[in-house]
Amino acid sequence: MSRASEAIKHLKDLQHINLEGLRFRLVDAKGQVVGRLANQISIVLQGKDKPTYNPKKEEGDVVVVVNAAHVHLTHDKWDTKLYRWHTGYPGGLRARTAREQWEKDPRQLLLNAVSGMLPKNKSREARMDKLKVFAEEEHPFEGFPLVPLLPRPRRLQDRGLGWAVPQGFEPANPERYAFRLRTSAPLQQALAGGAGRPLVGVEDLLTEDERAALAALAAGKAKQG
Repeated sequence: MSRASEAIKHLKDLQHINLEGLRFRLVDAKGQVVGRLANQISIVLQGKDKPTYNPKKEEGDVVVVVNAAHVHLTHDKWDTKLYRWHTGYPGGLRARTAREQWEKDPRQLLLNAVSGMLPKNKSREARMDKLKVFAEEEHPFEGFPLVPLLPRPRRLQDRGLGWAVPQGFEPANPERYAFRLRTSAPLQQALAGGAGRPLVGVEDLLTEDERAALAALAAGKAKQG
């Protein structure tokens, strides 16, 4: 199927929707977490990102998602998250893991997530028609005035050794804080000679052996640098 005919096919799905005043938003899903991205897309499909939002009107933009085959799932959800359906026959309950669903159709991970975040009413079908998901970077809407929709940046937590205290603050319970530091997995790794990253300003809470381990770790990093 050519790109022109594919674009016409997708536009036929939008014939029952008044597109006047709506934008075509382009989202690159590469490297994005499915749940976080689906939440942002559902907001745009409902028009909640506009000051004129009205739940009784369809003012949500059309969203074109590319690189849907390169999304991420957190923790072990690739093998533990299940997609269930029923065939309609006795004993017809079926299930697939997220990995199996991705191998069959990678677009369905994002489509199912967005559908689950939309209100369960008659508007959901029309809003899902405004969501066009493509597994790779190619899409048939290149001739359209697409407006980029930038996903919210992920806030990554640098755990280091234990739990970092914000600069200028002291732990309310130093003994408990020191215990949490000693029992943290990264510190145990450092004590065992593995890789780790020490926190700044916690030396006074550590034992002599732990201080020596952190000093040796810092010396090794300095040599590598």
